Amino acid sequence: MSDSEVPVIVDVILPCLDERGALPWVLSRLPQGYRAIVVDNGSTDGSADVAAELGAMVIREPVRGFGSAAHAGLRAATADYVAFCDCDGSMDPAALPGLMALVLDGTADLVMGSRRPKRRSWPLHARIANLVLAWRLRRLTGEEVTDLGPMRCAGREALLSLNLLDRRSGYPLEMFLKASQRHWRISELPISYSPRTGKSKVTGTVRGTLTAVMDMSAQLRSARLLCWAAPVQSVRGNEEEE
Repeated sequence: MSDSEVPVIVDVILPCLDERGALPWVLSRLPQGYRAIVVDNGSTDGSADVAAELGAMVIREPVRGFGSAAHAGLRAATADYVAFCDCDGSMDPAALPGLMALVLDGTADLVMGSRRPKRRSWPLHARIANLVLAWRLRRLTGEEVTDLGPMRCAGREALLSLNLLDRRSGYPLEMFLKASQRHWRISELPISYSPRTGKSKVTGTVRGTLTAVMDMSAQLRSARLLCWAAPVQSVRGNEEEE
């Protein structure tokens, strides 16, 4: 069976902003049955053309922001299961089946990759900020989370039911918080984290870092207001959790 005849099991959403240099390697690492959806978020380096030439499904999201691109990809997906992965070469898409296996066998509802950084892959200030955020999330939700990494896997319909609203850097955090509030089974698995290709749009710039901090702070304030006390519908059934 040729690659084009392999059934699509998972749609892999790849938010993209000027990632021409990383795209060939990233797309070459996708396993069989995993279809790339490259969401071009205003690239000026021809990233969309490169992705299309390499066989990826390409959609364009003109509204800037990680959440805008990620959610556009989620809405465009048609497979029952979806995965998210950065498009900068820092994470290996070949690791996705290991994460997705926990979703496919019913062990977990949301699986996130916990980054294990290689040398020079993660600025010290960003690593410290991530550790503090994970500590705050453990205290707030009780989840055994160590990293709010962008590589993650879940069911498409379940994710759409979360009604995610953030369209900037707070999108991954909102996904985690709402999943926790609905009592999803959330798991983590370690993944390798390499130096990215090109300059980071978040930790690589002051503006990007400040935007991420503001977006995530807003999500944490909203979560505290909920107090995790309201009855919510579980992803695993139609009954209300007490």
